[in-house]
Amino acid sequence: MKVLTIDIDGTYLRYACMDEFMKIDRRGKIFTPQEGREALIEAIARIFEAVGDAEGIAVSMPGIIDSQRGYCAMGGALRYNDDFYFRDALYERCKTKIHVENNAKCAAMAEAAVGSLIGDEDGFVLIFSTMIGGGYIRDHKLYKGKHFAAGEVSYIILNSGAKLDDDNLWGRSFGIPKFLKRYSEAKSMDIEVVDLPTIFDAVEKKESEAVACLQWYTKEIAAQIFNLQTVLDVEKFSIGGDMAKYPAFMNSLRLNLKELYAQCPFQLPQAELVTSKFYSDANLIGALQCWLMENI
Repeated sequence: MKVLTIDIDGTYLRYACMDEFMKIDRRGKIFTPQEGREALIEAIARIFEAVGDAEGIAVSMPGIIDSQRGYCAMGGALRYNDDFYFRDALYERCKTKIHVENNAKCAAMAEAAVGSLIGDEDGFVLIFSTMIGGGYIRDHKLYKGKHFAAGEVSYIILNSGAKLDDDNLWGRSFGIPKFLKRYSEAKSMDIEVVDLPTIFDAVEKKESEAVACLQWYTKEIAAQIFNLQTVLDVEKFSIGGDMAKYPAFMNSLRLNLKELYAQCPFQLPQAELVTSKFYSDANLIGALQCWLMENI
């Protein structure tokens, strides 16, 4: 068996061919089409045709997704997908078994089924990418909520007194692009030449601007994890995406969260912070898990 797994975010479309045991036959990535939904469907169709022998397509994508109907109610980082029967449109080009799910929920499925949350009754997955994805595992199952929007942490309001725009939403203000921008501005560098290895190499060398940038970033993230834990009371937060690959990020996050609990005048239950098993592959693996649950 071979399934084409697709992971779409606001910047890249990643793909991999996997069997039911998650063995990857081939993989690649392209830039996510920005022109509109037709270009996105066409890009996936071309990949499917090039693969040639896939028995289905498993899609991980941003937004509020009704996976039963293959419907994108709101496109998240790709607003051209708002109010779009994505699965039906893709099926018109690719006559195969298709499953569509929100990308962070896919990541949560991967971590709960075969990753860092195996055996945990309740957990929460945070994926740091173009925005911030969230997936809630409750009673060993992916919890989607009445409107398929449970775990959509990107839309947390940061300042009730400010205008409700992109700068006042957690996912826009603390996705990786804003982390890179913060450092580039501190160093007066062109944003085009700044990436995560650049910043974490500087952190390793104890460069003051890089250390300050990381401290600012992880302090703000720790505050939201503190808030989420007071509501959800989960066993673990699994931290994923490329950011989690850097020990300096996880160490700083843990220290800032520990400091918040130390400052709190009330003794509150705490969750363990763990690193995602699959990092940026979690969405692909989770999409496969969702496809298998529906088709096997």
